[in-house]
Amino acid sequence: MKVLDLDAVRAFVLVADLRSFTRAADALGTTQSAVSLKLKRLEAHLGKHLLERTPRVVRLSADGQAFVEGARDLLSAHDRALGALTEDKRRLVLGLSEHVAGTDLAALLARVNAHDPGLVLELHMGLSATLLQQFDERRLDAVIVRAEPDDIPRDDAQLLFTEPLSWLSTPEWQPRAGEPLPLALLAAPCNVRSIAVRTLDRAGIAWREAFVGGGVLAVGAAAAAGLAVSPLARRVAPRGLVDSGVRLGLPPLPESRVTLHSRVRDARSADSLRLVTNGLSAQ
Repeated sequence: MKVLDLDAVRAFVLVADLRSFTRAADALGTTQSAVSLKLKRLEAHLGKHLLERTPRVVRLSADGQAFVEGARDLLSAHDRALGALTEDKRRLVLGLSEHVAGTDLAALLARVNAHDPGLVLELHMGLSATLLQQFDERRLDAVIVRAEPDDIPRDDAQLLFTEPLSWLSTPEWQPRAGEPLPLALLAAPCNVRSIAVRTLDRAGIAWREAFVGGGVLAVGAAAAAGLAVSPLARRVAPRGLVDSGVRLGLPPLPESRVTLHSRVRDARSADSLRLVTNGLSAQ
């Protein structure tokens, strides 16, 4: 009977989830070469090829697909067993911009729970400016927000990644000729809203509010319903929406910076926070 190295199994699951040796190494607080070595040893121990590696893509092989769910169950059982012997319940109060959360939030939360079942994650979602204010008031331990080009840089900002905003609509959507461009927007104040309307104003393009939502989910639904075009990051938008900016003759929107602001010092909570940030980067 073969005995598995749990550290290697954890590394394998992280690589499978994040689709990157680099991001898995960051989540584990180690190096890419160390993760690669663990995976090679695990494959040699099992006598199976678990991953297909190319310069741009890491994906599961057929044997990897067969192994990954059992590997998750193994790690979950291990963590539950340890958790039964300790009352170590930590709380991480995290703010997450709705413009960053993405559509795979449920899967990401499941991975965090499997990685750290002793963590109570208190998640607050909202506008970046509001979350930053709450962070400065020490009501949140960490925040992940969007920073637009016109925002004043903060010394405590850790850049996670950059991504553009796009003019998203259904593939067949067209504004009515001779009328202002209908937009689906978040209610003010919203930095993404401000950037979008300022970009249109500078280009001399007339616009009107066709839908105003209190959250990204509502705005994305309005665009998917064919009510309007909406300035959103593709990651957070419903499936089926496409970038229609070129087709509609709209000016390009600038790239936003997604940044982390954190005062988390506990090592285990910091590891879980790193798993969240890497998971968002991989979406």
